[in-house]
Amino acid sequence: MKRRTFFAVAAVALVGARTAIGAASPEVNVYKESTCGCCGNWVKHLRADGFTVKVNEVPDADVYRARSGVPVALASCHTAFVGGYVIVGHVPAEDIRRLLATRPDILGLTVPGMPPESPGMDAPHGPGYKVLSIDAKGFTRVFRSYPVV
Repeated sequence: MKRRTFFAVAAVALVGARTAIGAASPEVNVYKESTCGCCGNWVKHLRADGFTVKVNEVPDADVYRARSGVPVALASCHTAFVGGYVIVGHVPAEDIRRLLATRPDILGLTVPGMPPESPGMDAPHGPGYKVLSIDAKGFTRVFRSYPVV
């Protein structure tokens, strides 16, 4: 293959890959309270990973979690929706991508509470945390564990 042909094929492949990546990242709609700084940091984390994010500042973000069927015990400071799933709390972008790629039959993902080393909280050390999947009945399973750092 000639050098010019190689670069032409590589350019087409790169454009196709970028299109596929963009298609795999539907818009994330985030519902957060205007006074919550860590929610804004989580939005920055998603955007840095290539997600398009629409931020909706609301007086009470818990309303959106409750409407989606996520129990109070699994709550955090913000609720988001992407690709037909609910995302509650500081779920890493990588886990949202895995969710969208595998499309399991679940309601969504949550990181209950506000673990200090989760994306958006950004403490350098903490006790580790778990990303949980939630089914339609509110039952959970560990989707991914993050070790003590």
